[in-house]
Amino acid sequence: MHGNSWTDIGTALGVTRQAVQQRFHAPHKRYSPEAMTDELRQAMAHVKQAAVHHRNNYIGTEHLLWGLTAEDNSATRLLQTAGVSPETVHQPVGTHLSMGASQAAERIAWTPYSRKAIDIAEARSEQHGSDRIDCEDLLIGLSRVGRGVAAAVLTGAGLDPATLDPAPADT
Repeated sequence: MHGNSWTDIGTALGVTRQAVQQRFHAPHKRYSPEAMTDELRQAMAHVKQAAVHHRNNYIGTEHLLWGLTAEDNSATRLLQTAGVSPETVHQPVGTHLSMGASQAAERIAWTPYSRKAIDIAEARSEQHGSDRIDCEDLLIGLSRVGRGVAAAVLTGAGLDPATLDPAPADT
Protein backbone atom coordinates (compact mmCIF):
# COMPACT_ATOMS: atom_id res chain seq x y z
CA MET A 1 0.00 0.00 0.00
CA HIS A 2 2.82 2.42 0.83
CA GLY A 3 5.24 1.08 -1.80
CA ASN A 4 7.31 -1.11 0.53
CA SER A 5 8.34 -4.57 -0.57
CA TRP A 6 7.42 -7.73 1.35
CA THR A 7 11.12 -8.00 2.28
CA ASP A 8 11.10 -4.46 3.74
CA ILE A 9 7.98 -5.21 5.75
CA GLY A 10 9.43 -8.51 6.99
CA THR A 11 12.63 -6.78 8.06
CA ALA A 12 10.66 -4.10 9.92
CA LEU A 13 8.64 -6.78 11.72
CA GLY A 14 11.63 -9.04 12.38
CA VAL A 15 10.27 -11.93 10.32
CA THR A 16 10.85 -13.34 6.86
CA ARG A 17 9.29 -12.06 3.66
CA GLN A 18 7.42 -15.36 3.38
CA ALA A 19 5.98 -15.03 6.91
CA VAL A 20 4.68 -11.55 6.10
CA GLN A 21 3.10 -12.71 2.84
CA GLN A 22 1.41 -15.65 4.57
CA ARG A 23 0.07 -13.41 7.33
CA PHE A 24 -1.17 -10.53 5.19
CA HIS A 25 -1.97 -11.82 1.71
CA ALA A 26 -5.47 -11.38 0.31
CA PRO A 27 -7.65 -14.46 -0.09
CA HIS A 28 -7.28 -16.47 -3.26
CA LYS A 29 -9.16 -15.15 -6.28
CA ARG A 30 -11.73 -17.89 -5.87
CA TYR A 31 -13.34 -15.61 -3.30
CA SER A 32 -14.16 -13.11 -5.97
CA PRO A 33 -17.64 -11.57 -5.95
CA GLU A 34 -18.72 -14.16 -8.52
CA ALA A 35 -18.14 -16.90 -5.89
CA MET A 36 -20.59 -15.17 -3.52
CA THR A 37 -24.35 -14.82 -3.41
CA ASP A 38 -25.86 -11.37 -3.86
CA GLU A 39 -26.52 -11.20 -0.11
CA LEU A 40 -22.89 -11.98 0.72
CA ARG A 41 -21.64 -9.44 -1.81
CA GLN A 42 -23.79 -6.82 -0.05
CA ALA A 43 -22.46 -7.91 3.34
CA MET A 44 -18.89 -7.74 2.00
CA ALA A 45 -19.52 -4.12 0.98
CA HIS A 46 -20.30 -3.44 4.67
CA VAL A 47 -17.14 -5.36 5.65
CA LYS A 48 -14.89 -3.23 3.45
CA GLN A 49 -16.69 -0.06 4.48
CA ALA A 50 -16.04 -0.86 8.16
CA ALA A 51 -12.35 -1.53 7.51
CA VAL A 52 -11.91 1.67 5.49
CA HIS A 53 -13.93 3.77 7.94
CA HIS A 54 -11.81 2.53 10.85
CA ARG A 55 -8.60 2.98 8.84
CA ASN A 56 -7.76 -0.72 9.21
CA ASN A 57 -5.44 -2.30 6.64
CA TYR A 58 -6.86 -5.76 7.32
CA ILE A 59 -10.15 -7.66 7.32
CA GLY A 60 -10.51 -9.41 10.65
CA THR A 61 -13.26 -11.67 11.88
CA GLU A 62 -14.79 -8.62 13.58
CA HIS A 63 -15.19 -6.91 10.19
CA LEU A 64 -16.77 -10.03 8.70
CA LEU A 65 -19.25 -10.42 11.56
CA TRP A 66 -20.04 -6.69 11.44
CA GLY A 67 -20.83 -6.92 7.74
CA LEU A 68 -22.91 -10.07 8.14
CA THR A 69 -25.10 -8.48 10.79
CA ALA A 70 -25.46 -5.03 9.20
CA GLU A 71 -28.75 -5.89 7.46
CA ASP A 72 -31.20 -8.73 6.96
CA ASN A 73 -29.74 -11.79 5.21
CA SER A 74 -29.42 -15.55 5.67
CA ALA A 75 -26.90 -15.05 8.52
CA THR A 76 -29.20 -12.78 10.53
CA ARG A 77 -32.09 -15.17 9.93
CA LEU A 78 -29.94 -18.06 11.17
CA LEU A 79 -29.11 -16.08 14.31
CA GLN A 80 -32.81 -15.43 14.89
CA THR A 81 -33.58 -19.14 14.42
CA ALA A 82 -30.94 -19.86 17.08
CA GLY A 83 -32.73 -17.43 19.41
CA VAL A 84 -30.27 -14.55 19.14
CA SER A 85 -31.15 -11.10 17.90
CA PRO A 86 -28.70 -9.89 15.22
CA GLU A 87 -28.40 -6.61 17.14
CA THR A 88 -27.14 -8.62 20.14
CA VAL A 89 -24.18 -9.60 17.95
CA HIS A 90 -23.81 -6.44 15.83
CA GLN A 91 -23.50 -3.98 18.72
CA PRO A 92 -20.77 -5.81 20.69
CA VAL A 93 -18.70 -6.51 17.58
CA GLY A 94 -18.80 -2.78 16.84
CA THR A 95 -16.95 -2.09 20.10
CA HIS A 96 -14.07 -4.23 18.80
CA LEU A 97 -13.63 -2.16 15.64
CA SER A 98 -10.78 0.12 16.60
CA MET A 99 -9.45 3.10 14.72
CA GLY A 100 -6.21 2.33 12.90
CA ALA A 101 -3.60 4.55 11.32
CA SER A 102 -3.64 3.18 7.78
CA GLN A 103 -4.97 4.92 4.73
CA ALA A 104 -7.57 3.03 2.74
CA ALA A 105 -6.16 0.66 0.18
CA GLU A 106 -7.68 -1.12 -2.78
CA ARG A 107 -6.42 -4.46 -1.46
CA ILE A 108 -6.94 -4.91 2.23
CA ALA A 109 -5.27 -8.01 3.67
CA TRP A 110 -7.30 -10.73 5.35
CA THR A 111 -6.19 -12.11 8.71
CA PRO A 112 -5.52 -15.85 9.02
CA TYR A 113 -8.73 -16.42 11.01
CA SER A 114 -10.76 -14.58 8.38
CA ARG A 115 -9.21 -16.67 5.61
CA LYS A 116 -9.94 -19.82 7.59
CA ALA A 117 -13.57 -18.76 8.10
CA ILE A 118 -14.11 -18.23 4.40
CA ASP A 119 -12.39 -21.54 3.62
CA ILE A 120 -14.85 -23.26 5.98
CA ALA A 121 -17.72 -21.33 4.37
CA GLU A 122 -16.64 -22.42 0.91
CA ALA A 123 -16.39 -26.08 1.99
CA ARG A 124 -19.83 -25.87 3.59
CA SER A 125 -21.42 -24.34 0.50
CA GLU A 126 -19.85 -27.04 -1.69
CA GLN A 127 -21.08 -29.73 0.71
CA HIS A 128 -24.59 -28.35 0.30
CA GLY A 129 -24.30 -28.44 -3.49
CA SER A 130 -23.82 -24.72 -4.10
CA ASP A 131 -21.10 -23.09 -6.13
CA ARG A 132 -21.57 -19.79 -4.29
CA ILE A 133 -20.84 -18.88 -0.67
CA ASP A 134 -23.77 -17.40 1.28
CA CYS A 135 -23.94 -15.24 4.43
CA GLU A 136 -25.11 -18.25 6.44
CA ASP A 137 -22.04 -20.23 5.31
CA LEU A 138 -19.70 -17.45 6.42
CA LEU A 139 -21.43 -17.05 9.79
CA ILE A 140 -20.98 -20.77 10.41
CA GLY A 141 -17.37 -20.50 9.24
CA LEU A 142 -16.75 -17.71 11.74
CA SER A 143 -18.29 -19.75 14.54
CA ARG A 144 -16.24 -22.84 13.66
CA VAL A 145 -12.91 -21.01 13.59
CA GLY A 146 -13.30 -20.82 17.37
CA ARG A 147 -10.83 -17.95 17.73
CA GLY A 148 -10.82 -14.26 17.01
CA VAL A 149 -13.22 -11.47 17.84
CA ALA A 150 -16.18 -12.96 15.97
CA ALA A 151 -15.93 -16.29 17.80
CA ALA A 152 -15.73 -14.47 21.14
CA VAL A 153 -18.78 -12.32 20.36
CA LEU A 154 -20.79 -15.30 19.11
CA THR A 155 -19.87 -17.32 22.19
CA GLY A 156 -20.71 -14.33 24.38
CA ALA A 157 -24.14 -14.24 22.75
CA GLY A 158 -24.61 -17.85 23.83
CA LEU A 159 -24.12 -19.46 20.43
CA ASP A 160 -22.48 -22.82 19.95
CA PRO A 161 -21.22 -23.81 16.46
CA ALA A 162 -23.14 -27.08 16.80
CA THR A 163 -26.33 -25.09 17.42
CA LEU A 164 -25.87 -23.06 14.24
CA ASP A 165 -24.97 -26.01 12.04
CA PRO A 166 -25.55 -29.47 13.44
CA ALA A 167 -23.79 -31.16 10.50
CA PRO A 168 -20.16 -29.94 10.30
CA ALA A 169 -18.59 -29.79 6.84
CA ASP A 170 -15.57 -31.85 7.89
CA THR A 171 -17.53 -35.02 8.61
